Amino acid sequence: MKKITILGVAAIMLLPLGGCHIYRKYELPTENPYVSRFEESSARTDSTSLPFIGWEEVFTDPVLREYIDTALVRNKDLDNARRNIEIARAQLKGAKLSYFPSATLTPNGGTAKYGGMPMGDWSYSIPLNLSWEIDAFGKILNRKRGAKVAVEQMEDYRQAVRSQIVCGVANTYYGLMLLHQQLELTRRTSEIWKDQVESMKLMKEAAMVNEAAVVQSEANYWSIMSSIPDIEQSIHELDNTMSLLLHSDPQEWKVSGNLDFSLPVSLEAGIPLSYLAARPDVRAAERGLAAAYYTTNSARAAFYPSLVISSQGGFTNLLGSIISNPGKWFVQLAGQLAAPLFSRGQNIATLEAARQRQAIAMNDFEKSVLSASAEVSDAFSKYSNNHQKREFLLKQIDCLEKSVEYTQELLTLDQRTTYLEVLTARSSLLSAQLSSLACWHGKVSALVSLYQAVGGGR
Repeated sequence: MKKITILGVAAIMLLPLGGCHIYRKYELPTENPYVSRFEESSARTDSTSLPFIGWEEVFTDPVLREYIDTALVRNKDLDNARRNIEIARAQLKGAKLSYFPSATLTPNGGTAKYGGMPMGDWSYSIPLNLSWEIDAFGKILNRKRGAKVAVEQMEDYRQAVRSQIVCGVANTYYGLMLLHQQLELTRRTSEIWKDQVESMKLMKEAAMVNEAAVVQSEANYWSIMSSIPDIEQSIHELDNTMSLLLHSDPQEWKVSGNLDFSLPVSLEAGIPLSYLAARPDVRAAERGLAAAYYTTNSARAAFYPSLVISSQGGFTNLLGSIISNPGKWFVQLAGQLAAPLFSRGQNIATLEAARQRQAIAMNDFEKSVLSASAEVSDAFSKYSNNHQKREFLLKQIDCLEKSVEYTQELLTLDQRTTYLEVLTARSSLLSAQLSSLACWHGKVSALVSLYQAVGGGR
C-alpha cells in the first residue's frame, strides 16, 4: 500500500503536464467562418421543419407510399446500415468497460522427477489476478468519446441510406408515371393522326388536297408510332430499377394517374441555412471532425504515464520452496507507473499524423457544408423554375389546341389554309404537351431532390 500511495502521488504531480486538451470535450472551432454559420443555424433548427417531417407527409400517393414501405423493410443496404450501428455500439460498450478492472483465473499445478528419485510432491496454485488501469491522463476517456462519435456517425449513415432509399423509390415511381403519361398521350395522338390520314385521303378524293398532303400525314403518323417502342423500353428499364429497390423479382409496377402533389411547408420564402444541420452527410462530416479531435487527444495522452494497480489472490500449497499440505490463502498487491522516455519517435509521428488528419477532417466538413448548400440551392431553383415554366406551357397548350381546331376547320372549308399548317399545329401541340409532362417531372424531381438535400427521409 505504501508503494501504491507513492505511485499515486507521482501521477498527481504529473497531471498538470497533460494540459486541459486531453480532457476537453470536442467543440466546433467557432473561429472558422463556415463552422460559425453552421453552428449558429444548427441551434435554430425546428423539429417541425422540412428535414424532420416524415416522408408520408411529402409523398402522399397511396401507391408510392406502399412501395416505400416495402423498400424500407426489404432493402439490404438499409439492413447493413442497421448492423453497422450495432457494431459501433458494441465497440462503445467495450470502451466503457475499459474503466473496470480485468480479472483472470489461471489454475495450475505440477510435479517433477529427477534421475532415479521418486516423483516429487504435487504443487498447485489457484490464483485470481486483478488489474486496473487508472485513467489519469484521459487515454480511456478519449477512446470512449471516440467510440461514441463512431456510433453517431453510423446512425447518420443509416439516415443517409434511408433517405436515399425513400427518394430513390420516389424518383423511380415518378419516372414511371411520366413515361406512362407520355405513352398514353402518344397513343392517343397516334389515333388522332391515324384519323387525320383517313381525312386527308377523303379530301384528296374531293380534290381539296393533293397526294403530297396524304403522304406527309402518313409520315407523321409513322413517326409517332416509332416513338412508342422507345417509351415502352424505358418503362421496362425503370420497372427493373424499382424491382431492385424493393428487393423483388423483375415485374411491372403499377402507378396512379394522379399528377397532383404538394409539400406541407411553404417553399416560396427559400430554404434556411439551418436545414443543412439536419443533413446526415453534414452531420457525419462533423462527427468525423470530432473523431479526429479525440484521436489527436489520444496521441497526446500517449506521452504521459500509465498507472496500473494489480492484485493477486488465491489458494496454493507452494510457499516459496516449500510445498505445504494443506495449502494456504495468499494475497499480493502492487502498483506500476510506466512513463515513456524514448519510443524512437513513434509517439511524435503519431501525434503529427493525428493533427494532419484533424485538419483534413475540417476541410472535409467545410466542403460538405458548401456542397450541401449548393445542392439545396439548385433543387429549390429547379423546383421554382419548373413550376413557373409549366404554368406558361399550360397556357401555350390551350392556345395550340385552339390553333389545331381553327386550322382544321379552315382546311375543311377550303379557306386558303394548307395541310402543312394543320400538320404544324398538331406537331406543335404534341411537342408542348410532352414538354408540359417533362416539366411536371422536373418539378416533382426537384421536390424529391430538395427533400433529400435537406436531409429528409424520416
